[in-house]
Amino acid sequence: MAITAVGSVALDSIETPFGSIEHVLGGALSHFALAASLYDTVNMVAVVGTDFPERFMQHFRARSIDLRGLQVREGATFRWGARYHLDMNTRDTLYTHLGVFADFHPTVPAEYRGAEVIFLDNILPQLQLDVQRQTDEVAATDGSTRLRALDTMNLWIETTREDLLRVMRGVDIMLIAEEEARQLAETPSLRVAARFILERGPKLLVVKQGSYGAVMFGADGSFFAAPAYPLEDVCDPTGAGDAFAGGFLGYLASRLTRAGRVTETDYRRALIHGNILGSFACEAFGVERLLTLTPEQIAERYEEFVGFTHFEGSWRDAPTG
Repeated sequence: MAITAVGSVALDSIETPFGSIEHVLGGALSHFALAASLYDTVNMVAVVGTDFPERFMQHFRARSIDLRGLQVREGATFRWGARYHLDMNTRDTLYTHLGVFADFHPTVPAEYRGAEVIFLDNILPQLQLDVQRQTDEVAATDGSTRLRALDTMNLWIETTREDLLRVMRGVDIMLIAEEEARQLAETPSLRVAARFILERGPKLLVVKQGSYGAVMFGADGSFFAAPAYPLEDVCDPTGAGDAFAGGFLGYLASRLTRAGRVTETDYRRALIHGNILGSFACEAFGVERLLTLTPEQIAERYEEFVGFTHFEGSWRDAPTG
């Protein structure tokens, strides 16, 4: 079983108050794939230029990442640069050079189209619609539950809103940052925003809240929240949300591999795995921490989550004054 994911692979240059690094492996799909491949095989659909370093290709090959959908085209790889402020929650984009990504038209290999999880990473909604058309006609390879997931950003909400709404109608899960959920629904209320989004197609909404954790809303009215892992030091938050998506969908893919379906408990555990992978991603520049991460370290942090989020008793045990 596998996850088919389409998105961006880039070369990033990053400045934070604690250091800087140039031309490292970046892009939303890189962070997602390196995180999700710790759980299941990832079929990567993306494009890079002929300047893309071979050592970064080796990073992908060292994991359970299938590269038959990765196009290598004449020209320059997508490059992005940013400078983070002291709070590490705000940043200034210094430059965006799309290179070959500007003319990217995703072609999903036939072998990828029956994957149990289809992830439309944060790219132009018109391209996401194209991937939907290529994959929706093929059922999951073994007839098990199939999950289709979507991520997006404020730029697409502002510039291609109608196309984004069309994509939403064809997915099961939507992942989005909190401020973008409010922007999409045009409301200050997160609960109202969640209802707006769920009424437009997705059965599950996952709202990423950065250093505060994540919250999940179901179309059936269910609700679940989990805090972020309390890091002592944050080196670089770039790609943390993409690694979150990798942990969340990677865990669900692994459950589909074992059980052929996912339960409400699986979704809740997946949210914890998302928070865990997002926290590890912040511990080093670029994707460096994801390259050294092991399943044992994920399991150890999961047990910490169980410990610091568990409590017993009921409201009847509270003092009455």
